[in-house]
Amino acid sequence: MNKNTVIGLVLIFGILVGYMYIMQPSPEELAERKRIHDSIMEVQRLQALRDSVDLSVADTVPEGVAPAAEAAPTDVVDVMDSHDEAAPVLPSGPFGHAIAGEATHYFIENDQVRLKISSRGGNPVQVELPEYVTYDSLPLILFMEDGTDFSLGFFVGRHRKETRDHYFEPIFYDPVSTDSSRLVMQGERLRFGMRLYAYDAPDSVTGRNPYIEFVYTLQAESHQVGFRIFFHEMDDLVAPQTEQMDLSWGANLRRQEKSVNPMNGSTIYYSELDGSVGSLSETRTDDFAVPTRMKWLSFKQAFFTSVLIADDYFTRGEGRVMTREDLQDERYLRTMEALLGVPYRSGDTSSISLSFYFGPNRYSLLREFDLALERQIPLGWSFFLMQWINRGAVIPVFNWLETTGMGYGMIILILTILLKLVLFPIAYKMYISSAKMRVLKPEVDEINAKFPKKEDAMKKQQAVMALYRSAGVNPMAGCVPMLLQLPIILAMFRFFPASFELRQQAFLWADDLSSYDSILELGFNIPFYGSHVSLFTLLMTASMILYTKMNTQMMAGSAQMPGMKMMLYIMPVMFLGIFNNYASGLSYYYFLANLITFAQMFIMRRFVDEDKLRAKIQANKKKPKKKSGFQKRIDEAVKQRGYKPPKR
Repeated sequence: MNKNTVIGLVLIFGILVGYMYIMQPSPEELAERKRIHDSIMEVQRLQALRDSVDLSVADTVPEGVAPAAEAAPTDVVDVMDSHDEAAPVLPSGPFGHAIAGEATHYFIENDQVRLKISSRGGNPVQVELPEYVTYDSLPLILFMEDGTDFSLGFFVGRHRKETRDHYFEPIFYDPVSTDSSRLVMQGERLRFGMRLYAYDAPDSVTGRNPYIEFVYTLQAESHQVGFRIFFHEMDDLVAPQTEQMDLSWGANLRRQEKSVNPMNGSTIYYSELDGSVGSLSETRTDDFAVPTRMKWLSFKQAFFTSVLIADDYFTRGEGRVMTREDLQDERYLRTMEALLGVPYRSGDTSSISLSFYFGPNRYSLLREFDLALERQIPLGWSFFLMQWINRGAVIPVFNWLETTGMGYGMIILILTILLKLVLFPIAYKMYISSAKMRVLKPEVDEINAKFPKKEDAMKKQQAVMALYRSAGVNPMAGCVPMLLQLPIILAMFRFFPASFELRQQAFLWADDLSSYDSILELGFNIPFYGSHVSLFTLLMTASMILYTKMNTQMMAGSAQMPGMKMMLYIMPVMFLGIFNNYASGLSYYYFLANLITFAQMFIMRRFVDEDKLRAKIQANKKKPKKKSGFQKRIDEAVKQRGYKPPKR
């Protein structure tokens, strides 16, 4: 790679960054998009409510009697507004009485999770994790009422019902006052129900009143919430041959962290019944559809997740993730939408058993479910060596070091030292290989002087290879150890930004090792760099440049590759921009790794006698050499080009 090629690549990259910056929509364009989107959504909502009311009325009016809507026309808004002075006209069919009301909220909580459940829809509209706070010390709320949707959809006769449009009644299973709106766990279990009756009163003859009930169960010291859907005497109402119902779930996820890592972003994960796990894009609009049975689905954020798990299975599933430009809330991250099929079994009483997990993406917690929930943590699952290194070595050692009570800065230091000790034999082989190349450099320079012309490049290469072979030096010996280290380097690149344990852990000037550290806020944004200065990234970059300089000085023949030499110095500068917004714990690790490498090189230079190495190489030259099959093929290829290799 020559100088012009490198300059061209840098210019192309600069043009792309500039184009993206110039083409981003203005605040006025975003506001107009929001206005149009909100108008469309409001029209669709009113039309859906109007259709629901009209159809319900038509179903329940006796033959020959004019529908109530015709006798006294009523606007959909009047039907939904219980505060109107005039009594609303409600459908008299199944669930018609529950279409109007006033939303009441109930809170159920233990030490790990707090749910806000609305009487409208009977579902959680807000979930808070009391143990944690956001990056700016606010309560950590996974999603809020104005950005969530949860509904069970089914057919009564020919007409569709959605639980989100109806008002439920609370059922207090534990000994609490019936006017209580906050239920805090006192023992080992807390159970609370929200019930939707089909009619406003039991039948006067049979005393029956079918209902649907959502029952929530909290266990002590758990992020898991039991969720069971009960159907009581619903067979006469649910459309015949119903085998499944639709469970829709959507949420606008909220930003909890200071920085957003595109490799550990917000998206949907899902698992099929056979255990295979899939996910959607973390940066662009994406969707999926699984026509077969599924086990779980999650709305995953960087360090927290909301998972809906089936005790048996979901009959099917589909989902979509997107970023809505019309939402101006600075806390907004992405929008998640999912539609799951849940099996329905006929009978006087039947139920669907599910559960939620609202909690951190901590490997040990998710692993306990034995459902591959830990696949939401990006540990390099697509490359088996990375995940094996992280799961089998890095995470156990990291967790063991945690038990000592040391700060996480010290834990990373000790972990780095341990890794470097494990890799020391590989580093030693790389150093010996480079030392041999340095010893042979004068002879290589003589060969270069002997064949200065470009047309003699093949002859020069053949002579250099003959020199290496006679000296017993393998020029590729330094590459193999480097390749062996690469999976570990990549594994650490994945581990630190995804490690929940580093979240909001301070060290030196860094207030959060899972996010970037900042010693200076610039007040303006530099493309590809950012609006702040990360000191750990600067230290890492400086150490990389110093390592590159030392390494090129030690390597033989570096002057023959000026383009590659320039590229080696460009890479640290590129990392300066990339890592400036990454986890400071990762930059700190690479900085420590480079410092320890310098120490290893210093020690090896003190203890490796290059004079003895030179004498050993000269002795190797006198020994008869047996050509390998690979070398024979190289010589044969050269002979076919018309060059006779020298005899030694």
